[in-house]
Amino acid sequence: MVYNAPEVGQCASLTRTIGPDDIALFSRISGDFNPLHYDAAAAQRTRFGEIVVQGGITTAVLNAVVAEKLPGPGSVFLSVNWSFRAPARPGDVITGHVEVTKSRQDKPITELATAVTRSDGTVLVEGTAVCYTMDLRT
Repeated sequence: MVYNAPEVGQCASLTRTIGPDDIALFSRISGDFNPLHYDAAAAQRTRFGEIVVQGGITTAVLNAVVAEKLPGPGSVFLSVNWSFRAPARPGDVITGHVEVTKSRQDKPITELATAVTRSDGTVLVEGTAVCYTMDLRT
């Protein structure tokens, strides 16, 4: 297998809007039916003051960046270390960003700095990830 390791400093990002059906779809997939995601009255009584989306929706944009852009197709997370800094809400435009911090030449393993930001610049999630990239050529 010929592995084209990404270079330290390479970056990639992807932007998406959290759609009106994302909470319901994620709840069906994950089983997370926390009232914070559905019940406006209950959510209003929390420190968030309104409905927030599940963290899995927020971090899913990082899955897409890793799988589609950098390191790219065939990549899977081996580990992640994410801190949730602020909530995302339905309708938010979010951007997932990754930057290569270490790239092994002997194995298809890449370490990344990761972040998800809202369109107003607020950092929602930040941390690190380690990825393995499989050769998908036939």
